[in-house]
Amino acid sequence: MVQHCKTKTLATGLICGGFAMAGTLYAAADYLFRFVLEPGSKHSLFKSNRPDTTLAARQPHHDAREEAEAARWFNDAKRGVTIKATDGTPLHGWMLDPDCSNPPHHLYAICCHGFSGAPAEMAKYAHRFAGLGFTVLTPANRCHELSGGKYIGMGALEHRDLLQWTETIVANDPKAQILLDGNSMGAATVMLAAGDPKLPKNVKAAIADCGYTSLEDQFLYSARHLYHAPAFLARPVIDMMSFIARRRAGYDFKEASCIDALRHTSIPMLFIHGSADDFVNPASLDRNFRACASPVKQKLMIPGAAHAMSASIDPERYWKNVTAFVRSIFKLDKPKGVSGYIVFN
Repeated sequence: MVQHCKTKTLATGLICGGFAMAGTLYAAADYLFRFVLEPGSKHSLFKSNRPDTTLAARQPHHDAREEAEAARWFNDAKRGVTIKATDGTPLHGWMLDPDCSNPPHHLYAICCHGFSGAPAEMAKYAHRFAGLGFTVLTPANRCHELSGGKYIGMGALEHRDLLQWTETIVANDPKAQILLDGNSMGAATVMLAAGDPKLPKNVKAAIADCGYTSLEDQFLYSARHLYHAPAFLARPVIDMMSFIARRRAGYDFKEASCIDALRHTSIPMLFIHGSADDFVNPASLDRNFRACASPVKQKLMIPGAAHAMSASIDPERYWKNVTAFVRSIFKLDKPKGVSGYIVFN
């Protein structure tokens, strides 16, 4: 009888301990979900005044003059456009006309900003493409700037919105030829869209700058390298966050796998990353490149560049290669001093 009581007490203790651990795990995951993915939460990262301690905040902008000029152009030239996402979320963006004489017809570029950013951060990219003759769209991701939404999808939801934007362009111009361009979460959005079977054939190429391989990989990398959490603790919390995201936001983290999407990509792809990126693992460049099934794919590593800083650290190399890629795919006239099709290491 005594042994039976001890066994029963032990079992009860284990069960209670299990419930307590599960409750702690859920509470931690719920807090992090709200902190990262629910901007309206009172504890959201979007409402935090924490200083930016990443290397990107300390690096010089060698293209500061261009950035200032592009910002002025963006503010003067932008005009608002709106659509509704497939789930009814109102989406807002800025459209900008070509910024050159005699632009080619039917060329469009969509520039996608990153997490917690805004369309204005894509001004210099938009200005470059407008100078090549593209009509440029800079959409605000859901939960950002003037777009609606309650939850951020880290690409899982945003790539569906990007497809909606491309379909809207094609509906208005069936001859449209579209370039997709994105940084960080915007790059993940572009990669996920590029591998989606619903991608319109009018999309002819895509550029992904400092994009992660998957949402799971990115959260694990952030937990280990930014917050120094061991993997055996980070993994179950991230899995629980994915479960919460499925129930509340309609997606789980496995849906935001760029690696899986790129295996179904057929359009030309250019992948870019900075070797000193301390936010998204620079190894993502090679992993995404290898996964990409497109017969035309190229990659460019910018030495010493931090997260989303490649164009600012080495603007000459960055834009020489990006421009050559775009001119080749869209069969634009080559500028003087550029010959052939550049293959990147």
